Amino acid sequence: MTNPVATFLGDDEFPIQWEEGQQELLWVHDDLHIPNPISPMYADIGGWWLRCDYMFRRFGTPFAADWISKIINGYVYTAAIPAEAGLHAEASEYGARYTPRTPLDESYAEEIGGYMGWVLPTYAENFLVWWRDRLVPEIKRNFERFDTYDYDAASLVELAILLEDAIDMHERHWAIHWTLNFSQFSATMNLNAAIAEAKGEGDHSALMGRLQSSTENRNWDSIEELWKIKEAVKANTGAVAAAFAAGTTGADVLKALQGTDEGRAFLAKEIEAYQAEYGFKSMWAHEFAFKTWREDPTPVLEAVRGYLEADYDYPAEIAAVAKDLAEARAEAVEGVTGEQLTKLEAALDLSFRMNPLTPDHHFYIDQGTNARVRLVLVAIGKKLVEADQLDDANDVMFLKYNELRTLMAGSHSFDAKELVGDRRDAQEDAYEIRPRDWVGTATEENLAFPYLNLWAFPEKVYRQPPSAENEVHGLGASTGVIEGTARLVLSPEQFAEVQRDEIIVCRMTSPAWVVLFTKISGLVTDAGGMASHPAVVSREFGIPAVVGTSEATRKIKTGDRIRVNGSTGVVEVLS
Repeated sequence: MTNPVATFLGDDEFPIQWEEGQQELLWVHDDLHIPNPISPMYADIGGWWLRCDYMFRRFGTPFAADWISKIINGYVYTAAIPAEAGLHAEASEYGARYTPRTPLDESYAEEIGGYMGWVLPTYAENFLVWWRDRLVPEIKRNFERFDTYDYDAASLVELAILLEDAIDMHERHWAIHWTLNFSQFSATMNLNAAIAEAKGEGDHSALMGRLQSSTENRNWDSIEELWKIKEAVKANTGAVAAAFAAGTTGADVLKALQGTDEGRAFLAKEIEAYQAEYGFKSMWAHEFAFKTWREDPTPVLEAVRGYLEADYDYPAEIAAVAKDLAEARAEAVEGVTGEQLTKLEAALDLSFRMNPLTPDHHFYIDQGTNARVRLVLVAIGKKLVEADQLDDANDVMFLKYNELRTLMAGSHSFDAKELVGDRRDAQEDAYEIRPRDWVGTATEENLAFPYLNLWAFPEKVYRQPPSAENEVHGLGASTGVIEGTARLVLSPEQFAEVQRDEIIVCRMTSPAWVVLFTKISGLVTDAGGMASHPAVVSREFGIPAVVGTSEATRKIKTGDRIRVNGSTGVVEVLS
């Protein structure tokens, strides 16, 4: 191991229990996906890290053999395991996992890197065809079974077996996810290298960010459908329009619509149809504990209400994104000639083809697959409530996988209600703890792990505290400067409180947050890097954004007047 750049092994405010071999790793708080305390069920069977060994094995990565998790004070931390970990099987509990397939040869990492470099361009060149022709149809076929399953008529044992099938589906889809992710990563790195070679030294991150947008993907499809519903309401002169005009929240609108024949017909035709196609998402996709839009139409109605309030113009928005993408491409090739231009154009073409895969894989895997697993768990929870073994269907999320299985079978040796109550209390306590950005040992070697840029590392390790007390520093993710009123948003219940032209301050965003982007003027997040969801969507909607601040939600409160500089990454609290 190289000399440490920095270490944090715990203190009184953030105590850590270490197992052998763990302290030498760099553990990063996964606020990109799971900024809140995690549920036991998701930690057991849902985490994205559960299939990372597949990715590293398939591609022969020289920099890692696995990506593992550790729950610290309720929060998820992850660490990359070096590719040669099998050489040190005696040093830690995780090393032995790789001994059977990792050769006892210290040149392994260097040699297997040659394999990765050999196959990766072929993945990048061909994956889009594989995705459209083979993998998406497979995912849709898998979804169809769960979407047409009669949960109410099923027995508990039938649901128990269905859960095993859902886990199998989850594992398969995340294997697809990591194959996609690495293929796209290759195309992005290829474009980065081509731009650096053609444009010379300097910071090209802002340009690269703009080049990662797309105008045809499932995220925009979802937005367009909401806009169409908004237009239908806008053209209405009856009970539907009255319901939206009178309601101040999505719940108000729902109640009013349910009270008239016209409103009920509108719910069946427009809202239920939207839920069936786009409802498999929640505020935080990387968790089972949050209700999906499929289960509750209120977020959909709140989104439409917000679109009406802002008179959101989807055609103008998508045209602006296309215009900026074309301008970014023109800027990229400006002044480049000859062989370098040919190389750069090829890299741009490949990257542009791959860009839709970011929102599309979120739609099908991060959101869609996790949502289907949740719905099976909730169906089980309802049966256990009927049997008086739990108080609420969502209580299953506070059990571990094998605890749930023994509870279903009647072979458990614990009081499920008491256990769930204790874990709910522990989660509430965890919300009061401020998680550290990272723990363990940071070295130049482990900070070079490629995916850490998504978490705004290594900047978070090297970043010095702002000299001014009224400043918060992060990454300038979407250019522009905006002053406005801050709105702290930490839960979906607060979506309805967001006012037009406010600046959202939050831990992180997910695709379910996109409905807010039509009316806000700026964004500040604790988590994320240049390729994260809040950064990409902010650029698409043309609003200034600063991401990866680590402390914005702690230092900024609702009502503060702030200035967001999306170029420098500085947020000033003015008053």
